[in-house]
Amino acid sequence: MNEYYISQFDDKDYELFLQNLIKHFDLDLRGYKQHRLRRRTDILLKKYNLKSYSEYFELLKKDREKWDEFLNKLTINVTEFFRNPDKWVFLKNNILPEIIKEDNGKIKAWSAGCSTGEEPYTLAIILDILGVLRSSTIIGGDFDEDALEKAKLGVYPEKSLVNVPENIKLKYFKKVDEDKYEIIERIKKRVDFKKVNLLLDDFDKNFDLIICRNVVIYFDMEAKDKLYNKFYESLKPGGVLFVGSTERIFNYKEIGFSSIAPFFYKKEKK
Repeated sequence: MNEYYISQFDDKDYELFLQNLIKHFDLDLRGYKQHRLRRRTDILLKKYNLKSYSEYFELLKKDREKWDEFLNKLTINVTEFFRNPDKWVFLKNNILPEIIKEDNGKIKAWSAGCSTGEEPYTLAIILDILGVLRSSTIIGGDFDEDALEKAKLGVYPEKSLVNVPENIKLKYFKKVDEDKYEIIERIKKRVDFKKVNLLLDDFDKNFDLIICRNVVIYFDMEAKDKLYNKFYESLKPGGVLFVGSTERIFNYKEIGFSSIAPFFYKKEKK
């Protein structure tokens, strides 16, 4: 189907599979990098000894566990608290104080593609440290409903806390099992989790901060451009987009951003 991956399964059947996902599940994957998506889908076909994508689609319709497995294979929900700690330190010390000053502490933030919630909870902890959590609005959005349910539960394995300083771990987490930690209720209730399809849904407006890290690496160039433009429109003037450490935006000036630091982009005031 493309130069990166040659599948043993039928190309036309794969195109039909993508169309059926839209019709039946309202899931549009056409903006994803198809070589990645198809390779992962093929692994599942082989796992169940299926001969076609049509067979696999019928299996997805009948079996919720298989559907959840497909979404997990697609999204690779690997995340952790304070991932790339130096970037969060920069956000805390250099970005958020300016936003707080501008908006008198009433921050509206969105973690787009939040997976199981570590990212928006990290932001909530930082805003609490800065003393503005109670006046802030934090939204966590993802299209994986199982991931969102885990986020609402707020219970994580110890490995997810590998970057969390000990003093923060003691203050904001409680140990609930040998290697499980739960985010405290005061932080948990400050994040509103919603199902969002980044490529299809309309976005809310007037965000001070949008965090979208390690998500667009799965999208093709056209989908990336569309998404970054949608983020730009959703930010208020002066708002900041925080992206992942492998997701530098090369055409940021064309969109209307300025680069204020590596992986931080500001919507300039007109």
